[in-house]
Amino acid sequence: MSSLLKPFSVCEGPCESCGVKRGCPSSAQQQQQRRRRQQRLAAVAGLGSLPAHQRSYAARRNLAAAAIGGRKITHPGKAILAGGIAGGIEICITFPTEYVKTQLQLDERANPPRYRGIGDCVKLTVQDHGLRGLYRGLSSLLYGSIPKSAVRFGTFEMLSNPMRDATGRLDNTRSLLCGLGAGIAEAIVVVCPMETLKVKMIHDQCSLRPRYRGFFHGISEIIREQGVRGTYQGLTATVLKQGTNQAIRFYVMNALRNWYKGDDPRREMHPIVTAMFGATAGAASVFGNTPLDVVKTRMQGLEAHRYKNTMDCAFQILKHEGPQAFYKGTVPRLGRVCLDVAIVFVIYEEVVKLLNNVWKTQ
Repeated sequence: MSSLLKPFSVCEGPCESCGVKRGCPSSAQQQQQRRRRQQRLAAVAGLGSLPAHQRSYAARRNLAAAAIGGRKITHPGKAILAGGIAGGIEICITFPTEYVKTQLQLDERANPPRYRGIGDCVKLTVQDHGLRGLYRGLSSLLYGSIPKSAVRFGTFEMLSNPMRDATGRLDNTRSLLCGLGAGIAEAIVVVCPMETLKVKMIHDQCSLRPRYRGFFHGISEIIREQGVRGTYQGLTATVLKQGTNQAIRFYVMNALRNWYKGDDPRREMHPIVTAMFGATAGAASVFGNTPLDVVKTRMQGLEAHRYKNTMDCAFQILKHEGPQAFYKGTVPRLGRVCLDVAIVFVIYEEVVKLLNNVWKTQ
């Protein structure tokens, strides 16, 4: 009777104390249990494509990291605040290059070109309007850049958080889709009306008798003459441009981040590394969608009435100016965008780190 009450344990190897090995799994059963544990680990961590020995090690390592730090995600509220701060600082630094790019795109081949290049554009602008001339239209972009970056990063985090794995890792395909969604959201909510006003104010400066005296005067005049619809000129081109823009940027940035971190999702990225990756993502977006940016700028200028729609604008540019016109202003845009994206991602990441210390979220 006492032997029936003795506790038994499951041992790793063959059980020597009992002849029938009751309660002690065989070697084949033990191996099968180990394989099942490894499969569960792989399923949780998304590592099914790795070889068995790498899958087991990487899964345990990633789950251990997740257990210590939880899912490494950013609360949308933090993303909105950090994005707004980053956008405001960035536009104050990079606006002169945006001004030059827009001037060169508006300097159509149909008329005698006014500028011979980037340097000539800067020289003539400073001669005619002083250094402040390079910041004409800054107010409209500054008022728009803060909410634009806030909407962009807030939307991206809101879309990407449910798609991340247990370690907070986001695969590249999903980052492309989340970036596309973020770009479309910012285009509709902020970018289109603000870019329309910016282009009209810069174009207005080129006329013999400028009409707009500032940001709010420009808004009131446009709405008075054209209604609210006047601030949404070129919406289709803007949605296409911003959607592809952010899809490319977030895809490249996420791919580089995943490559850099490798099997260690908790590896920190130095701001210099973030800046280099951001500049690379910015350059990729420039070469990927500059033609859309040219069409968008033409559709939002004072001569937008010449075009029936976005497709007609693109057709007329191709017909009268040739395919090279779609890459007009690429060099100044390349410099601005690389600096822009590098600055925004660095400031965003650093502000999020600061907010994580003072704003505790789940």
